[in-house]
Amino acid sequence: MKLTIYSPAKTLYSGDVTLCEVPGGRGRFTVLPGHDSIVSTLTEGMVRYATATGEEHLKITGGYVEVDNDEIKICAKE
Repeated sequence: MKLTIYSPAKTLYSGDVTLCEVPGGRGRFTVLPGHDSIVSTLTEGMVRYATATGEEHLKITGGYVEVDNDEIKICAKE
């Protein structure tokens, strides 16, 4: 899957991931390959994602996530 995390000022991450866990507006959820399309608000918390080289974390204070066709786009407030 392709993950891109944007902030108002810059791109924070862009690359391939095997999973992405986000703090959704109604609770945390994990996106895996083949996930249904979704748009959700994000609350304060950690975005966790797994790459070929390991696991990464990014703290956000809110934002939005869009998932479609194994592409994840996060517009985050840092």
